[in-house]
Amino acid sequence: MRNTTRLKQILGRRDAVLVPGAPNAMFARIVEKQGFEAIYVTGAGVANMHLGAPDIGLTTVTEVAEITAAISDATTAPLIVDADTGFGNALNVVRTVRLLERAGAAGLQMEDQVFPKKCGHFNGKEVIPRLEMVQKIKAAVDARRDGDLQIIARTDARAVEGFEQAIERAHAYIEAGADAIFVEAPVSVEELAAITARLPAPQIANIVYGGKTPEIGRERLREMGFSMVLYANLVLQATIRGANQVLSHLNAHGGLAGGEHMLASFAERQETVDKPQWDVLEERYRVEHPMLHAGTDMAATRG
Repeated sequence: MRNTTRLKQILGRRDAVLVPGAPNAMFARIVEKQGFEAIYVTGAGVANMHLGAPDIGLTTVTEVAEITAAISDATTAPLIVDADTGFGNALNVVRTVRLLERAGAAGLQMEDQVFPKKCGHFNGKEVIPRLEMVQKIKAAVDARRDGDLQIIARTDARAVEGFEQAIERAHAYIEAGADAIFVEAPVSVEELAAITARLPAPQIANIVYGGKTPEIGRERLREMGFSMVLYANLVLQATIRGANQVLSHLNAHGGLAGGEHMLASFAERQETVDKPQWDVLEERYRVEHPMLHAGTDMAATRG
């Protein structure tokens, strides 16, 4: 089964499937190894880890496509790719869809913010007119080559125009052809429940530790009818904390003694990046070089 079809089926189950975010191929491999059904290629994570910059619209579509392709090569799970605003107008959306679909995306999330966008849990966001976003969604639907590539329309209007306007935008985006809806940054349990109660398409919740949306757990979100629950930056935040802790220990103690528990073992690191499989391939394609042996033999004879 194609990953696009797998993702479509996952969304259709309305089972609040947990989907962690990964900013690169190594972390995507860890997510998959832990048994999660899908992986979210997080735009904030790409900006933070790839550029060392905040999530304020600094990444480019080619950077996201390159990282998506690397993750696609390293994993088998369906990828939902954060396509930000589509990186421009409706024509830019066409190119974005083609690039990311070719790179291995099973679904694309696109939002209605003004470019350059901001993290959905930042203050000071702006949104484009509803009709402009409708046209971008139509362009995305028309541009996909695989009809099961999931177009996920995100609205950030809750923080700008209010909750009711966000719901109205979501209805318009569904009518434009979006396969799933992502109302970003609801601020209460009541708003979370209203999203699924009032919108017919599959819904995605986004839980950001320290963000605006309450963390109420998978079971309650499943009861509400959400299809997916993104933990877009969970891995990234854990990595930052872990790196700071182990480096602080190194700086304070001048060595690793007493801090070994904070580290993956050497073997675990190699297993994470699948070195054993590369060792198998190296052995399979090994080539003996007779001239090298001949040169060694001649040198020994002269000696």
